[in-house]
Amino acid sequence: MLLQTALLVIGLSALGAFLAGVLLLVLIFFIGKRLFRTIVQRLFGLVIDRLLQDKYHENLMELWSAVRRTSLQTILEISLRAEKGGLIERPLGSPKRMPHFDTLMFVPGQMARLPKEADVPVDMKVTLGPKAQKPLTIEIPLMISGMGYGVGLSEQAKRALAKAAKQLQTATNSGEGPYLAEERQEAGKFIWQISRSPWGHSPEAIAAADMLEVQMGQGARMGPFTVEPSVVKGKAQRLMGISPVESLVTSAVIPGIQSPWDWMKYVEDLRAQAGGKPIALKIMATGAIERDLAVAVEAGFDVIVVDGAQGGASGASPMICDDLGIPSLLGLVRAERFLVEQGARKEVSLVVAGGYATSGECLKAITLGADAVYLGTVPLFALVHRQVHKILPWEPLTQLVWYDSPYKDRLDINLASQSVANVFKSMAKEMEEGVRALGKTALAELGPNDLVALDEWTAKVTGVKPAYTFKDL
Repeated sequence: MLLQTALLVIGLSALGAFLAGVLLLVLIFFIGKRLFRTIVQRLFGLVIDRLLQDKYHENLMELWSAVRRTSLQTILEISLRAEKGGLIERPLGSPKRMPHFDTLMFVPGQMARLPKEADVPVDMKVTLGPKAQKPLTIEIPLMISGMGYGVGLSEQAKRALAKAAKQLQTATNSGEGPYLAEERQEAGKFIWQISRSPWGHSPEAIAAADMLEVQMGQGARMGPFTVEPSVVKGKAQRLMGISPVESLVTSAVIPGIQSPWDWMKYVEDLRAQAGGKPIALKIMATGAIERDLAVAVEAGFDVIVVDGAQGGASGASPMICDDLGIPSLLGLVRAERFLVEQGARKEVSLVVAGGYATSGECLKAITLGADAVYLGTVPLFALVHRQVHKILPWEPLTQLVWYDSPYKDRLDINLASQSVANVFKSMAKEMEEGVRALGKTALAELGPNDLVALDEWTAKVTGVKPAYTFKDL
């Protein structure tokens, strides 16, 4: 009996203590909540009072006015310039909204021309450099753009991109970095970019490639660039064969080119090394693109790559990104017209790059005359899919893929590769769906008549019929 009484007393005491604790927590919650709300309200009141009472030159809203007049990015870049006094590097291109493909729409088949059924196959194959002895054939018209090892991406990122390209049976581009044997081993179709750097004309890389691409310009880079030993260390530095203590400034032009008349001899000599592979030329789309294309056609290039002003580069300065070149749409239209007028369109392939991010934009580019499209930003962000938790919120996503990043080893190559492949597969399937909707069965069947322009400017620039006409009153 005494034991039962003792246990009852202990149980009641425990229950009482528990209830007292709960009551205390409730009181703390309500008192704390009220106190918290009071503190926040008073702080908010103080801030609002200062904003509404301070003179404009003392007011934080002065910054808001400056941001609206320029942009937060411009103010940030002013600070970055103020820090060192040298060139600043802005990756991923220009934030400008340039004329692109938004004002063009497809004309699907309905009554007069019927769309194709979902099980009708669509021929997506593309052959680049048809006049070369060994043309490059890819299964889809989407390729991975040049992003250089060491000067941009890590070995992990380059291997992941190469693995994805092999799975897709498309091509990946080396970019301006040194030859990375591991990238070539992982890739199926491999394009070696001959840059203006000392390592750019690598006999080993030329022998291993399926196509050569001479890089004279791109959407976000023109002329020489500087390689800092503090940034490019380790394996990439050794492959480049550069000093570990001295900066290297690359050439403004391909070595051996002193005048426009040197290009024909250059291509002739390169073709002897190429062993029948196509030789491409990559240029920035500019207001003088026809003049540059005339030299390229005369020199005998098999493929022309036109990179519009929306293109990005890991080490491009804001001025190069924002103020040089012309938009991709204009570069494509002018290049296509020039090649047709010169009677060279069937012999010279046309590849476009710079700002292409959706399947619709890519299919519109092909409809306007492009043979294939390079994608850079798309695979770059696809690389980090399902891996963002490894870097956010303290660093930008690209810190998982840059060569000079301390976090590059966190990238899972196999996962990154599959993510890139999935994005390209998805885009290709959407493009196939679009071709069927037009009542066609192959990319080669597409043409400007499959598009309409939503405004007069786009209609005049592209030669596409307008979606409406004003009848004479």
